[in-house]
Amino acid sequence: MAKSRGSFKKREKELVRKEKKDQKRQHKLDKKTIKAEDNPNQSQNEGETL
Repeated sequence: MAKSRGSFKKREKELVRKEKKDQKRQHKLDKKTIKAEDNPNQSQNEGETL
C-alpha cells in the first residue's frame, strides 16, 4: 500500500514557512544595517554630549 502524501505536504508547508521567516529576519537586519549606515555619527555624538 502506498503512503499518503499528507506528510509530504506538511513538510513542504513547514519549509515554505521557514523560508518566509528567514526572509523576514534578513529584511529586518538589512533595515537596521541601512539605518546604522545613514546615521553613523549619531551614536558617536551621543557619548560626547555627556
